[in-house]
Order: sequence, then C-alpha cells, then structure tokens
Amino acid sequence: MPKSREIHLVARPNGMPAQADFALVETQVPDAADGEVLVENLYMSVDPAMRPRLTAGQDLNVAMMGGALGRVVQSKNPDFAVGDLVSNRNGFREFFTSDGKGLTKLVSDPDLPLTVHMHALGMTGFTAYGGLLHIGQLKDGEQVFVSTAAGAVGSVAAQIAKIKGCYVVGSTGAADKAAWLKDEVGLDAVINYKETPIRKALEDATPKGIDVYFDNVGGDHLEAALRRINTLGRIPVCGFISGYNSGHSSVSNLSNIIYSRVMLRGFVGTDFLHLHGQFLSDMAGWLKEGKVKYQETILDGVANAPSALIGLMEGRNSGKMLVKLAE
Repeated sequence: MPKSREIHLVARPNGMPAQADFALVETQVPDAADGEVLVENLYMSVDPAMRPRLTAGQDLNVAMMGGALGRVVQSKNPDFAVGDLVSNRNGFREFFTSDGKGLTKLVSDPDLPLTVHMHALGMTGFTAYGGLLHIGQLKDGEQVFVSTAAGAVGSVAAQIAKIKGCYVVGSTGAADKAAWLKDEVGLDAVINYKETPIRKALEDATPKGIDVYFDNVGGDHLEAALRRINTLGRIPVCGFISGYNSGHSSVSNLSNIIYSRVMLRGFVGTDFLHLHGQFLSDMAGWLKEGKVKYQETILDGVANAPSALIGLMEGRNSGKMLVKLAE
C-alpha cells in the first residue's frame, strides 16, 4: 500500500490560477485487488484545456484529472503485466489503482524518447494532425496561419503544413520562441505579437491571404485572421486561450464568415479517431527523419504541477509542458 502525493483544486481561480487554489495532499493507495492494477505515473501532461475545467468541471478537494503516462507495478488483471506502460487520465498523482478501464497500453518506439508519446506522438500531435488535415481540409501548397505556433499543438500543426508544401505563418509572444520557429522549424514568417500588433503583422506576412487558420487563441488573432481569410477558407478552432482566464473573448468581424464563405469549426481529438493508425505511422517517420522538431519544458515532482499549469498559462514554457513524477 504505497503512499502517494496528489494535487487537489481547493478554490476556483479568479482569473489567472494561483498557488493558493491548489493543495498537495498525501494519501495511501491500496494494493491491487482482484481484477485491478496498481500504476505508478512517470510523466503527466499540462495543457491549456485544463484551465476551463478549474472554473467548471473539476470537483474541489479531490485529485485533479489530466493525461499521464504510467507503469504497472502490481497486476491482478490478466490484461496487464507488471512493467506495462499505460496512458491514462489519472494525472496529478503519483500512484492509483484501476480495474483497467481508461488505460491504454503503450508500446514505446525504441528509437524515440519516451516523452514524445506525451506530445508529438501522443494526443497533442494527433490533435494537430486531425485538426489540420481532417477538420481544416488542408491542401498541398496552401496559405496557412497558426497561432501559438511554438506551443505543443501549434508547433506540430505548423510543421505538418510545411511538410505539405504550404506557406506557413506562425505567431508567438516571445523572441526566443520566434527565433526557434524561424531558424529551427523553418516557418516562412513569424510574428511576435507582443512586439508588433497582430493585425498589421499578419497583413504584411500574408500577401496571398489565408486558406487555413489553425486557431489556438481566438480574440484578436481570430479577428486578424478573418480580415485576411480567402474565399472558402477554413478555420479549425483548437483552443481559445485568450478567453480562458477572463471567460470572454471578443471578435468584431464575424460577418466575414458569411461574405468569404468560411468554414469555422471547433473540434476535439476524438472527432477523427479513424485517422489514429495513419497518424502514428506518419508522425513516427517524421520525427525520425527530423521533419518534425519539438521542445519540452519538464518540471520535476508532483508538487510542481500547479506551477507548471500556472507557467503554461503565463507562456513560460517552450513547447510541451510536462511534469516528471518518477523514473
């Protein structure tokens, strides 16, 4: 019966989450009973989509939920063996027991770091892949704009567009991230929206307009993109980070959707599960060939999970934000 530390939400954030909204709690986790497994989490994911659930959806004073990668350390379930790697939604804790529901076995690629299964080769990458190719209906050689292009999802979406021969513009809010996108990733144009107003910068960067805008931001980025969108353009909406803390995000020119006959659609990764096998094959190949590059920000220990979430919302991460829970 191991001891486990876990993170509880103890107060609803008012705007930006604060350390006082969370508590580190130590618990005793029971050993695996018949039909169960005991899992030790190795890494947990921190994602922008966690923020809305802090306002509504995440219960108070219980362990928070989130994506994680763990290892089975006890098993009385015939479907799992000790040592199996399993992806799960029981992040924000070190250990948990399960009857196997919600656990997915992971066969790691020996030629790739384990952590890529938490981003580029995991649900993050799959969200970018399906959002761009299936929801956004990307065609080779099109004009593409990706917001938060240095983030975990945005960076993959931008690089897939480059692989498809597109002209790609990315936005970010930091000089070092802009340099990485330009020099390492090879985007055609990069906008630092904290240095240049997004509306003017996007106009200058898209002389042929925009066919697909992969939206992670909403707000002023969506408004600027709608001014540049081409007829029959597509806008897959992956996130709305500009409104996650305030609860609102204004856009004044939504009528452009009508006049330019724009498809604007929100989505989640489960909308295109039929593509998952092809995604795994494509992404593993792109990673090994160096066609998809990535960055990771990894904090150590479950006690730092709130800091990771706050840091993500403040833009202090480079690429995927992870918390390492065990070796």
